[in-house]
Amino acid sequence: MLTRRRALALSLVALIAPSQAETKKIPVVASFSIIGDLVREVGGDRVSVATIVGPDGDAHVYQPSPADGRRIAQARLIFVNGLGFEGWLERLIAAAKGKGEVITLGKGVAARNGEEGVDPHAWQDVANAKIYVEAIRDALIAADPEGAQVYKTNADAYLAKLDALDGEIRQAIDALPKERRRVVSTHDAFGYFSARYGVEFIAPQGVSTEAEVSARDVAKIIDAVRTHKVAAVFLENIADPRLAKRIASETGARMGGVLYSDALSDAKGDGATYIDMMRHNVKQLAKALAP
Repeated sequence: MLTRRRALALSLVALIAPSQAETKKIPVVASFSIIGDLVREVGGDRVSVATIVGPDGDAHVYQPSPADGRRIAQARLIFVNGLGFEGWLERLIAAAKGKGEVITLGKGVAARNGEEGVDPHAWQDVANAKIYVEAIRDALIAADPEGAQVYKTNADAYLAKLDALDGEIRQAIDALPKERRRVVSTHDAFGYFSARYGVEFIAPQGVSTEAEVSARDVAKIIDAVRTHKVAAVFLENIADPRLAKRIASETGARMGGVLYSDALSDAKGDGATYIDMMRHNVKQLAKALAP
C-alpha cells in the first residue's frame, strides 16, 4: 500500500513540477518582439525568452508594467536594441534592481542619423540583423559555455538564412524601375532599408513615433508626393493609419499594404518572425511599385 501511495505521489510531483530541462533554461529578456525572435533562433531550447514589447507593440512609447519589472529581475541576460530606441528601459532595469547583463545589440552597427538624431531601426538592413545575431551568440556562449556548440550551430544556420534573405530582397528591388522606388511611410523607420536596398522613404514623422506631426509637416509631404510622383503610401502595423490615408487621399497616390517597421505581427499574421516580416515588406513594396 505504501509503495503504491509513494508511486502515486511521485507521479503527481512529476506532473506538477517543471521538467529538469525547463529548470535549466537560461532566463533572458528581449526588449521587443524582433529581438525576441532573433534570440529564440540562436538560443533554441536552451533559453527561455520573455519579450517586453510584444507583437504589434510600439516600443517608442511603451509603458512598462510591474510584470515587466519581475521579468527583468529574474533575467540573466537582457537583450536590447539601444540607439535611443527603448527610452524607458534604463529606468525599468534600475527600478527592478535587475542583476542580468544588458547586451546592447545596436552598439555593433554603423548607426545612421535621421532628422531628429540617431536612427535606431538598424534591423531593417539584414546585414545589421546578422551583427545582432552574432552578438546574441557570443553573449549566450559567455553566459552558458556548456551550450556553446548549440549556439554556434543555431547561429550559423540562421546567418545562412539571413544571407539568402538579403539576396532575395536585392533581387526583388533591383527588378523595379529606379524612378518608381519612392514611397511614403508613417514614420522614419526605413532609413537603413533605404540605404542598403535603394528605395526612398518619405515620412511625416521622425525616427520616433513620439514626434508630433504638424500641419506644415503634412503639407511638405503632400508637396513631395506630388512633385516626385510617389507611387504609393504605406501604413505601418504600429502607427495610426489616418495620417497615411489622408496623404493618399489628397495626392491621389495609391494605398500600399501594411509594412512591419518596429514590431512583428502575432503568430497568425504575415510578419510573425523577422524573416517573414522582411519578406512581407518586400512583397508589398514590389506589388505597389511594379509598373
